[in-house]
Amino acid sequence: MKSYMKTKFAIGCLVQWYECDVVEDYIISLKEAIEEYGTPRVDVEVHFAVSLSQKLEKCISKEQLKICRDKIHKLIHDNLYGTTEYKYKLHTISQYRKEFNTNYSEQADVLIWGESDAILPKNMFTILDNLHQTSLQNNNPKYLAFFGTCKMWDDSWLPIEHNDFTNKPCIPNDYENWWSLKYTMSREEMNAINDKVEELDVRVVSPHKFNGCGLVISSEVIRAGVNIPSSVFFVHEDTAFMWMTNKVLGNIPQYVIKNILLVHNRNHPEKRNYVEGESGETMNALRRSNDWYVKANKMSEQNYQNMFNPNYRPYTWEDVWK
Repeated sequence: MKSYMKTKFAIGCLVQWYECDVVEDYIISLKEAIEEYGTPRVDVEVHFAVSLSQKLEKCISKEQLKICRDKIHKLIHDNLYGTTEYKYKLHTISQYRKEFNTNYSEQADVLIWGESDAILPKNMFTILDNLHQTSLQNNNPKYLAFFGTCKMWDDSWLPIEHNDFTNKPCIPNDYENWWSLKYTMSREEMNAINDKVEELDVRVVSPHKFNGCGLVISSEVIRAGVNIPSSVFFVHEDTAFMWMTNKVLGNIPQYVIKNILLVHNRNHPEKRNYVEGESGETMNALRRSNDWYVKANKMSEQNYQNMFNPNYRPYTWEDVWK
């Protein structure tokens, strides 16, 4: 009788130096999820890239940059294992995730896109192990998956909103209500929601719908030729990846574990600390106070929208600087 082999995972996360005060929840939740699943260093490959580049955001001082680096280093190495690379040249989330997909699709069965402002469910790997084995038994080796998320800004997100959030109102600029897009949730709050689940609510989403925080990809998707185009040089890599999946593989299954919450604290108040010259009261306002961000965001968006246009020349960082 053939013995059961656990699914091998790889999870990768790009951390910017100024995210040193927000990444702890991600690291601790990943540690707890690995401990619940299986043998560290065997069942889950862990990768971090820590960007220390000053090309875009500049730190208020060299001394503070070192403090940020040392804090991230200590958090990772006191709690986890695996590979940590330090990037001194410009390294964007699009670049990172493209390289992670390529490098780890040959080492693991399933890839997970980590994010510095995410909090991961404790039973994440156990759930995904069962999902992967079931998908293989059903002759679906190429698939995507996503966990339930918070209340989003329009109804197109309803299929992946967590069951407890779906019927809540979307209130613009709401930082107070626990279901809100801009609310900053704690590990304890997430665990209280997830711990009450007795039976998983797993559904198939069609057409595909996801963002990049916690995206689950079977490695066979990458081996089949799907990845993030180099022209998507900054952000919007998640939507570009979705379009490439549809182009190469069509409407392969996307599962959503709708009653297990994976937190994305995208508006965490400590997310952009120690950056020189930014102004604004919210994370998004701070980011958009940089002229380069507004331009690069728009150009990267335009590039993914024209990925399959044979007459379109994509923008690059050189166009941003000009």
